Amino acid sequence: TFWRIVEEFAVTGVFTSPTAVRLLMRYGEAPTRQFDHHTLERVFCAGEVLNAPAWEWLQKTVLHNRIPVIDHMWQTETGGPIFGNPYGIAMLPIKPGSATIPLAGIEVAVMGPDGEPCAPNEKGIMVVKRPFPGLTPALWGEPERYGQDYWERLHGLYYTGDSAHIDDDGYVWFAGRADEIIKIADHRIGTIEVETAFLMHPAVAEAGVTGRPDPLRKEVISAFVVLKQGQEPSNRLKQELLDTVRREMGAIVVIGDLNFVNMLPKTRSGKIMRRVLKAVTLDKDPGDITTIEDEGSVAEARHAWEAMRAELQASDAV
Repeated sequence: TFWRIVEEFAVTGVFTSPTAVRLLMRYGEAPTRQFDHHTLERVFCAGEVLNAPAWEWLQKTVLHNRIPVIDHMWQTETGGPIFGNPYGIAMLPIKPGSATIPLAGIEVAVMGPDGEPCAPNEKGIMVVKRPFPGLTPALWGEPERYGQDYWERLHGLYYTGDSAHIDDDGYVWFAGRADEIIKIADHRIGTIEVETAFLMHPAVAEAGVTGRPDPLRKEVISAFVVLKQGQEPSNRLKQELLDTVRREMGAIVVIGDLNFVNMLPKTRSGKIMRRVLKAVTLDKDPGDITTIEDEGSVAEARHAWEAMRAELQASDAV
């Protein structure tokens, strides 16, 4: 197990993914007590947003605030972190769920779809204003696409493809990939925001969401939820989860269907493959899944969605 390895090899540092943290959450606190992890000196996360509930569990429940759990953000194309907490130089207060600040030498902005700067706390597209050491200068064999996809979309700014906002303290909050934003009526909802709301319920280990067409609201949310060990799906729990999301995000977030699954489709690096969830809800081929960790997760999601769709159709017929 993860914690056995930490004890056996006296591990001092861990670099992991939020998905791995949520997987550990699924099995509860007991495994964390069976092994000694006092040798740990630092824990870093990257790959997806480290949701506040996952951070709280690892930081407080497991590590008892002994050392900080630090989230940061980077891309393969950037060659290293571009947002994070300058740990070891000037440690900043941690805001759970935030990637903290742009790191030294990285100049960023949040822009609207037409290239207009966003105000503090206004959601838009995260861009980098100018090149920096480590940033890839090209895509192998596709120089034209590099220019088109990364630099020409927003007037010569580096397009990260991520939806985000910057708060009044300069902290950066990512909401999900820009092409995964869910449009409910006139509201733009980030997938990460909804998934985090589900995680606020103590029974939930993981959640993945996507949008599906709705004739009244443009889109509603299809949610796929993995429960913690010892929890069982029920109509009562489903209602509790819907109430939790409404309490956390308000009535603007409309959950069209909630599906309980045993696993989510993820890449081998731990990122939730939301395009696969969307393909499932739209009855489409998920396309290239060569990077998927477990192909059984696609069938799992499809089976859950088909059962839910039958239930929705039956209720519409009444």
